[in-house]
Amino acid sequence: MLEHSTTQAQEASSDRAFDGLSPEHLWVFGYGSIIWRPNFDYLEKRVGYISGWTRKFYQGSPDHRGVPEAPGRVATLLPQPEQECWGVAFRLAPHEARDVLAQLDHREQGGYDRLLLPFHTHAGPTPFRVLVYIASESNPHYLGPAPVSAMANQIAMSHGASGPNSEYLLRLAESLRHLRLHDAHVFELEAHLRSLLSHFRVA
Repeated sequence: MLEHSTTQAQEASSDRAFDGLSPEHLWVFGYGSIIWRPNFDYLEKRVGYISGWTRKFYQGSPDHRGVPEAPGRVATLLPQPEQECWGVAFRLAPHEARDVLAQLDHREQGGYDRLLLPFHTHAGPTPFRVLVYIASESNPHYLGPAPVSAMANQIAMSHGASGPNSEYLLRLAESLRHLRLHDAHVFELEAHLRSLLSHFRVA
């Protein structure tokens, strides 16, 4: 009975994403680990941005990149007029969309909610909607801002089921550079982290 109820809950959760959006045209926007490790099949991907949001390492990770008593820090999006968050949108295969969303719901279960937002590319003037996982400031794992040095130290020391928190930040920064995208917050945090890690190696 419990297994049946869990399955029903997962199906209901997956159905939320299809409100007003056909599964034949379902795109998922990645701005964190999804950029460099989507872990799902997709038909195509496009580099672009969502307007009015900024990427910050303000979300706590008590599971994937940390533990409850020592959470890591991962990216979320905060509303910020006049800002753009660049990333990668992935178009899902219609017959796999439900399963992929169930997988992403589990992956982003630590405080993230779904939103549908306009996605812009340089390829065309008309935006299209993408599914975005965003951890709001009201979720229980939200950590908020802190000095960059303190955030870098927390990331350097944290480790969870998906690996070290440092990997998350370093791989994201490397991916953004590979795509020729700039994010001052990510790169400043990365510079502090690399300095810390070099001192750890010397010690």
